[in-house]
Amino acid sequence: MSSVSLYRKYRPSVFSEVLGQEHIVSVLETSIKNNKVGHAYLFSGTRGTGKTSIARIFAKELGTAPEDIIELDAASNRRIDDIREIRDGVNTLPFSSKYKVYIIDEVHMLTTEAFNALLKTLEEPPAHVIFILATTELDKVPDTILSRCESYRFKTPTTATLKDVVLSVSEKEGYVVDQSTAETIALLGDGSFRDTLGTLQKILVISKDKKIDPEEVTLITGAPNQSLINEFLESLIDRDQERALSIVKKAENNKMNPELFLRLSLEKFRTILLLRIAPTTGKTFAGSYSVTDQEVLKNLSEKKSSVLVSKSLGLFLDTDERIRKISLPWTLFDLLVMEILEDNK
Repeated sequence: MSSVSLYRKYRPSVFSEVLGQEHIVSVLETSIKNNKVGHAYLFSGTRGTGKTSIARIFAKELGTAPEDIIELDAASNRRIDDIREIRDGVNTLPFSSKYKVYIIDEVHMLTTEAFNALLKTLEEPPAHVIFILATTELDKVPDTILSRCESYRFKTPTTATLKDVVLSVSEKEGYVVDQSTAETIALLGDGSFRDTLGTLQKILVISKDKKIDPEEVTLITGAPNQSLINEFLESLIDRDQERALSIVKKAENNKMNPELFLRLSLEKFRTILLLRIAPTTGKTFAGSYSVTDQEVLKNLSEKKSSVLVSKSLGLFLDTDERIRKISLPWTLFDLLVMEILEDNK
């Protein structure tokens, strides 16, 4: 593999390559086409959603040369003196472009004094200057700054979108990843393109045959094996409490990721329930799981069990909401097993 990180290698360089942010891309493209470009923009959203990438693309689409694009990381350049340098620099004309574009990442990290200095510049910037501010914590940006910017909220990419990215990049790199494994990697990415591709890179590095299997994912990330998830759900549907609790203990002893174990279990239980209620929906999920998983889930949906009800799904959702707030997450699994089997006697 190349020493260049996958995220940098496959980072979008034109608007057509951007995924999941069409609502923003269309507005920016239209503003350029109609020559109605603002002087200050604020991009907000969770980490790894493409804020800086789109800022760079926007600057490039405006015809701004690299030497006229100035990037500043406010996390390490947060003092008033750093902003004063910008305030002095905006008065000089671009080297070879119509605009001089300032991209300030993690802008919420600026000090109060630095924000005040930036505000004065935003109020009356020269015609040749455009500011693009990016933040993961919009609530920490002063209202005085917000009111002077065109604000755009970036969507967190769905698991399906991240899964498609995993499959696409893996193929381009010459690796084979099945649907189920790709979904696991996407879930590990936790709504971030950058984190998803970072996780994928760790896994690809250890592969010797260029075919990624679930065991390799478990080895590197602590993600649960899909077969263990299936066994856990089967034990619940069969109302075998002892077996279900022993699987939970096995997952804990093997230091698997409890949040991911729960999320995968929840997604599969939802699929089983939907297959039971409306069997024709099986075609909808065909591309989400491996052939083996599809058969297992179909068979589980056909079992006669008092567990296969909406209330059980609700208990999964309640546990998913609570698991990030507790120091003993595996204890919640014990409780989940007991609650599902107790409520569905």
